[in-house]
Amino acid sequence: MAEYQVYTLKNGIRLAHRQVSHTKIVHCGIMLDIGSRDEKNNETGLAHFWEHMAFKGTKKRKAFHIINRLESVGGELNAYTTKEKICFYASVLDSHFDKAVDILSDITFNSIFPEKQVEKERSVILEEMSMYLDSPEDAIQDEFDELIYPNHPLGYNILGTRETVNSFHRDDLERFVKENINTEKIIFSVVGNITLKKAIKMAEKYLSEVPHLTRKHERLGPPDYQPRQLVFEKPISQAHVAIGLPAYSLHHENRFSYFTLIHLLGGPGMNSRLNVALREKNGLVYGIDASYTALTDTGYTGIYYATDKKNLKRAHNLVQKEIELLKTKPLGGLQLKNLKDQLMGQLAMSDESNQGYMLMMAKSLLDIDRIDTLEYVFERIEDIDSRTLQETAIQTLNSEEFSSLTYLPS
Repeated sequence: MAEYQVYTLKNGIRLAHRQVSHTKIVHCGIMLDIGSRDEKNNETGLAHFWEHMAFKGTKKRKAFHIINRLESVGGELNAYTTKEKICFYASVLDSHFDKAVDILSDITFNSIFPEKQVEKERSVILEEMSMYLDSPEDAIQDEFDELIYPNHPLGYNILGTRETVNSFHRDDLERFVKENINTEKIIFSVVGNITLKKAIKMAEKYLSEVPHLTRKHERLGPPDYQPRQLVFEKPISQAHVAIGLPAYSLHHENRFSYFTLIHLLGGPGMNSRLNVALREKNGLVYGIDASYTALTDTGYTGIYYATDKKNLKRAHNLVQKEIELLKTKPLGGLQLKNLKDQLMGQLAMSDESNQGYMLMMAKSLLDIDRIDTLEYVFERIEDIDSRTLQETAIQTLNSEEFSSLTYLPS
């Protein structure tokens, strides 16, 4: 069986399909190459507002009928917004696949954004904003983006600001959708025990009538970067720290070695360098992680942890020590083999998630116009040697280039 198939409708919308025979659940979604970075200055938060409002009424359904359509048959309907994507997705028994495609196409392309619902959802999003602000571990990572991308859409909070959210009306949503939808940059993704023939039939039934739309929208490139250090006092009990710097984009030839390097430094494993140094050996943190986010034309790495205020300097020095060790001490043969085995094992486990694979297929087609198989990714990881990792660390992890954002207990 092929890993995946791609079929293109006449209006440019592409179907990404993978048949999995050992499940009764089908996961499907519509992903658009539109995100918060496509907003103008007075529109921050509008993409996310659209994601919410898509569920609040279409030309043929009211909000209750939308949320009840799949839940009444045990399914789930959801959505999310990122810097570069909006996605509406569903999971249902395969016998209800038709219902899922119907509702997804309806909320994506036929939402009418009722003004009364706009007012209600405005309050919901403001509450969501308050919830994040009350959570320093979430707030600091959102706010840290602005240090990497100052005065740029990539640095703005996806939720927007209270001022912009309070200013949005139905006309703003309709204009934003009209200005940004490009059917050649939309993927309908399906993973489940559904044949390609049936997936095409449903795509043609519910998506072929969407008019062919193209928008030549040039995204603003990343701004010039200058490292900055900011400290704020907050009514919290721990000090929270985020440090990081720009990194490779999705298209950079060294992104696999960089991804492996950051995994070694602070990946999800309890044996990551940072977790061993700060938690296991010194008991300074409950958790610490390093992450690498690759976008279409830029990327960034962030390290996050929380610790007692009196331990800030010690924790900072240990983080810097581990970063320097990546540059000065190459991995031994067994260390490198264990690193690769761990990384490939974790990637294989994530590949077991059919919903995750469905979302990955859509994103990959939009970003790099292909879907890399697990075997291909493994080959790229296997090609990495100790010297490459060390050189990557030397080229990318300059301590003088790191920005930092610290929340101190007031």
